[in-house]
Amino acid sequence: MKRLLVVVMAVMLMLTGCSAPSDDDGKISIVTTIFPLYDWIREITAGIDDVEITLLQEGGTDLHNYQPTVADMVRVSECDIFVYVGGESDRWVEDALKTAVNPDMKVVNLMEAISDRLFVEEEKEGMEKEDHREEEAEYDEHIWLSLRNARECVREIGKVISEVTGDSGEIFKKTSGYINKLNRLDKRYRNLTESSAKKVLLFADRFPFIYLFRDYGIDYYAAFKGCSAESEASFETISFLAGKVSELQLDHVMILENGNRKLAETIIRDSSRKDCSIEELNSMQSALLQDGLTYLDIMENNLKVLERVLN
Repeated sequence: MKRLLVVVMAVMLMLTGCSAPSDDDGKISIVTTIFPLYDWIREITAGIDDVEITLLQEGGTDLHNYQPTVADMVRVSECDIFVYVGGESDRWVEDALKTAVNPDMKVVNLMEAISDRLFVEEEKEGMEKEDHREEEAEYDEHIWLSLRNARECVREIGKVISEVTGDSGEIFKKTSGYINKLNRLDKRYRNLTESSAKKVLLFADRFPFIYLFRDYGIDYYAAFKGCSAESEASFETISFLAGKVSELQLDHVMILENGNRKLAETIIRDSSRKDCSIEELNSMQSALLQDGLTYLDIMENNLKVLERVLN
């Protein structure tokens, strides 16, 4: 990956340094990396004509597999505002920002903005073991799956956009309105989980929902960590998870959107709960613009899934 970035940066420097500057259309250029961030920005700038938003990860590529193209690096280099998560998957950003040609660019690292709300990625009992290297523990980067984190991120993004556009009144109004929507949905999540007798879910998949589950006191078991590169579960992992399905008398086994149902089917088959259903929660790691859904739509759909599996 590092070698690829060196090549990309060299080509980018040739494209930006040896050509005439692009025409300034007077619009504020905002570039962001993933769908949830794009949708927040789209909501709080709706109706403001002098803002142009670019989503880099727009082809449905999973967050953990995304690699910036030369064109992506140029967009980051030239934009007025760059908004990104700031986790392990964004390590390429540091090199991209070193070659920025816009000296006035504002950079919003959302994990830095909510640094007091971060959790280290967990290795829960029963998870597939990974090769451990002597590295510092990584913070879990799936911060957008907490409505409470989303509220703080939107507030920070709105503040920066207000500073750059000079339109603090309209941006503040839209930001406040969107935060109110997040708060209302947060209350519905809280009401559900406070009234539910069930507080444990099991994932035959990766588990990127630590922020969501910590917000509402839900416990979990899972086959893989949230950012795991593993896709094949061992006999030990399958046996442990099947045992938990039986022990906890679970009626549902969870997977992510577009997840592989085979592991879930195997776990159910090896448990005593043969009539378990397989349910999906959407982590928005590869959300597509053409799906027509918003961040709030997806979190609303996730709530409906939780209503089924926790009641």
